[in-house]
Amino acid sequence: MLGRRLLTSILRRTKDSYHNHHSLLRSTKPHESFKLLSPPIIARHYFINAYRSLPLPKGQNVPCFRSFSRTASIGVEQKEGLKMLVNGGAKAQKAVGSWLFLSAAWVYSLVVLGGITRLTRSGLSMTDWKFTGTLPPMSDEEWHQEFEKYKQSPEYKRVNKGMKLEDFKFIYWMEYAHRMWGRALGVLFVLPYSYFLRKGYITVKLGVRLCGLFALGAGQGFIGWWMVKSGLEEPPSEYVQPRVSPYRLAAHLTSAFAIYCGLFWTALSVVMPEPPAESLAWVRGAAKVKRLALPISLLVGLTAISGAFVAGNDAGHAFNTFPKMGDTWIPDDIFEMTPLIRNFFENTSTVQLDHRILATASLVSIGILWLSTRKLDIHPAVRALIGGTLGMASLQVTLGVSTLLSYVPVSLGSAHQAGALTLLSFMLLLNHTTRKPSLSLLKSLPAVVKSHNL
Repeated sequence: MLGRRLLTSILRRTKDSYHNHHSLLRSTKPHESFKLLSPPIIARHYFINAYRSLPLPKGQNVPCFRSFSRTASIGVEQKEGLKMLVNGGAKAQKAVGSWLFLSAAWVYSLVVLGGITRLTRSGLSMTDWKFTGTLPPMSDEEWHQEFEKYKQSPEYKRVNKGMKLEDFKFIYWMEYAHRMWGRALGVLFVLPYSYFLRKGYITVKLGVRLCGLFALGAGQGFIGWWMVKSGLEEPPSEYVQPRVSPYRLAAHLTSAFAIYCGLFWTALSVVMPEPPAESLAWVRGAAKVKRLALPISLLVGLTAISGAFVAGNDAGHAFNTFPKMGDTWIPDDIFEMTPLIRNFFENTSTVQLDHRILATASLVSIGILWLSTRKLDIHPAVRALIGGTLGMASLQVTLGVSTLLSYVPVSLGSAHQAGALTLLSFMLLLNHTTRKPSLSLLKSLPAVVKSHNL
């Protein structure tokens, strides 16, 4: 019965609304007709008026639709006061946002593939590099030629001496896939960018930002080869295994993380130009969260960079115990190098101890953030995001400890690297969601969100 009354009411009010708009258009000047015929305005008018006519029991209302009406008005009336990154309306906004999210996901997969390449010791299998890339070996003769080049490298002589051709093919394909996946990202980025630029979707601000990210991505190829080249040089001692410079590996990984963060943040800014805010109280609560979230994000980023030095020094294969490092809490040789600063980047004991301390501090800090915001008046989405961040941080620490205790298997090691980027994504999303709204939106918000019972 209620459903029949609802349907009848909607149809009746829609018909009345149509006649009202039709009469209004007859008396409207031609240059004003476009504004009156705006689809969001007409759709909102029909929909809200239809629901307002629905008879409800005394004392009840439909607050979600009143909120919808207010939000829709803000979106239409105040868009001029908001600096959008994309021209062309909602359709262009969705298209550009989807492309940027896809590009960020591609970088994410590239980071994971790079971790697998490093853990399988495949990164030094290709002893030369060209910016445009080359075709892989296609014949047995070409494979033998590549294998002979690899035999001249320090890694073959000291680690893989006696390796068979089939085993070499595996590590070669891993490194080749990593390089070509990176080049494919360039194509994925440039072609849609050119299309959107021609369509006029890209604003100057967005264009400058994307050009900077593209330049950083192009430079990433040079940084990668610069890193690999350090592993092709003879180690200083015959007892030292050849490996890439931890400084160059950290630069390569940090650059990849920076590109991912830039793409992810820009995509969020395109699809969500305003943060979720329905009251001034929630805005004030979000500001308090932001004051804690920003330094914690920096701590999480620093922890990820320290992980690159753990990988560069193969520190994960030492002190495979937890929570102690061997039989002690702090090894005796953490400051044996001179000058002192070298220990934090080259000393296996110090590098692993740093990573443990930073990871623990990150987890504790996120836990404090969660506890301190439990009674804070904030948007439900922000509260859920804080809980998700705490869960991801706990999972990441669990993955790190499991990787260490298991002597760094490829599966757990790559999952731990992916977890670092995922946790960083949570922190980016939290900072983006709690940013300050535009002045036009702030002026339209009520002091508090009114709670209603349906």
